[in-house]
Amino acid sequence: MNIRLKHSWDVSTEEARELQSRMKTEIDVSSRLDVSSVHVVAAADISFNKFEKTLYSTVVLVHFPDLTVISIHFLKSVAKFPYIPGYLSFREGPPVIEIFGQIKMKPDVLLCDGQGIAHPRQFGLASHLGLLLDLPSVGCAKSVLVGEFREPARARGSVSPLIYNGKIVGEALRTRAGVKPVFVSPGHKINISDARELILTCSPRYRIPEPIRLAHKRVNEMRREDKEPSPPEN
Repeated sequence: MNIRLKHSWDVSTEEARELQSRMKTEIDVSSRLDVSSVHVVAAADISFNKFEKTLYSTVVLVHFPDLTVISIHFLKSVAKFPYIPGYLSFREGPPVIEIFGQIKMKPDVLLCDGQGIAHPRQFGLASHLGLLLDLPSVGCAKSVLVGEFREPARARGSVSPLIYNGKIVGEALRTRAGVKPVFVSPGHKINISDARELILTCSPRYRIPEPIRLAHKRVNEMRREDKEPSPPEN
């Protein structure tokens, strides 16, 4: 993919905050995405110890809606931005962007294990990557970063709005009956209802959407393999 960065990654926390405040004005979370027109879904996941600088990043491409794997791409890199909640896209974004620069196939949508606009400055990882890649993007997190919600009904597909500063920034979505909800927030070029439909369709068996689950599995395998001691030489 051809990618045109809108900013340098070499920034201070103050500069990162200014970029978030400026770039969030470019985010579009009102556009419709016809889920039936989606054929390729990408999912990104990044794994690291917050006290270390090594990052393990994976992007998985799957066919939609059958969710069969097309390709898996991964990268081991060194973080240049510190671990600071609310600014993780400046730590995690660079390796994901680097991976996409090596991928020839452009997906129709990107899923992130993180937040979209459900973020202190409405500019989480999914929003940041969606804007830089010019892709519809959705954040799907296992826990809440900001906002309040009521527990949705126990049935699969039940939802409850996630409200922050008086605005709906996402939803608590039950992807499996009786299982803890996930927290879905649009990142860019998609609205909340279409983001919900996409995540639910990507979650036929597990709580976590299958593309994200596959990316998470692979990135943790990569991390474990890297930590295993080398066999002794004969």
